[in-house]
Amino acid sequence: MDWEVIAPMIVSIVFILTVGGVAVLRPIAKRISELLELYARDKQQGLESDVGQIRDLLETMNARLRLMEERQDFTERLLAGEERKARELPRTRD
Repeated sequence: MDWEVIAPMIVSIVFILTVGGVAVLRPIAKRISELLELYARDKQQGLESDVGQIRDLLETMNARLRLMEERQDFTERLLAGEERKARELPRTRD
C-alpha cells in the first residue's frame, strides 16, 4: 500500500471519530456540568440555611444568657440587702 492512499484514509477516519466523539460526548458533558452546577447551588443554599439556623440559635442563647444575668444581679442585690439588714438589727440578749 502506498502512503498516498493510506494517509487520506487515516485523516478521514480520525476526522469522523473526532466529530462522532464530540457529537456523542458533548450532550453528556453538558448534562454533567448542569448537574454539578445544581449540586453546587444546593450546597450553597444548604450552607446559607445552616448559617441562618446557627444565627437564630445564638440569638436565643444570648437572650437566655441576658435573662440569667439579670436574675443573678437581682439575687445578689437581694442577698446584699438582707446582709445589710442583718448587720443593722440590734442584738438582743436572752
